[in-house]
Amino acid sequence: MAITSKQRSQLRGLAASLDTVLQIGKGGITENVIASANDSLRAHELIKGRVLENSMLTAREACDALSEACGAEQVQVIGSKFVLFKRNPKEPKIELVKAKK
Repeated sequence: MAITSKQRSQLRGLAASLDTVLQIGKGGITENVIASANDSLRAHELIKGRVLENSMLTAREACDALSEACGAEQVQVIGSKFVLFKRNPKEPKIELVKAKK
């Protein structure tokens, strides 16, 4: 499910007040990081991650790899932080603005 620019803007606003729940270190994207991201996305739908200075990845590379592995949408990448969104099909928590037809 691709999100529109209006929905992306809405999610960026919601993410501004979020705390970082995921950190990527020098180990990079491991199975544990992917599992943690999936658990957090299932629970919250919108998560903020951070790439530490000792990581070999940029924030964009980490966001690309995690969104691919988790099936999530990339919302934003700024500096060393990134935001991912994945709707929970059973219990949606975030109501997105409707896309115009």
